[in-house]
Amino acid sequence: MITISSVNALSPQAFLDAFGDVAEHSPWVAREAQSFRPFHNRDQMIAAFERAIRAANRDAQLALICAHPDLATKAKLTQDSSREQAGAGLDSLTEEEFARFSELNARYKSCFGFPFIFAVKGATKHMILESFAVRVGNEREAEFAGALAQVCRIFRFRIEDRVSP
Repeated sequence: MITISSVNALSPQAFLDAFGDVAEHSPWVAREAQSFRPFHNRDQMIAAFERAIRAANRDAQLALICAHPDLATKAKLTQDSSREQAGAGLDSLTEEEFARFSELNARYKSCFGFPFIFAVKGATKHMILESFAVRVGNEREAEFAGALAQVCRIFRFRIEDRVSP
């Protein structure tokens, strides 16, 4: 783990190297967040990442959401996504569960035009499926806002794993 004072001492490139992957395939978030340094603590750093996302235009926000993989996919995942999905049991689904996730992923994308985002750390596959089934019935704007909130939860967990309190 790195301390917040060490985070503040990183060069812009070193900060990007250390945290550019916190927001899935979207290093621009870290690039924007670092402009709020120095951070007084880890929570302030997390808030800077959220501020960067909230300040972005809608196209950038949509691209960030779309950079996330489908849950329980057979596609190649980032190291963080693989670890997080495995922790929720998504790497050991039965054929029936995999089929259910695949069906919900397709249905959700068809309804909203972006993937279902769920910060899986600490969740079970059953909790995720339950949320999936409920959220697929939401309005698009509510789901867009919810997806951004879930993205923020994901990078909160990732920063908490890397930066000491």
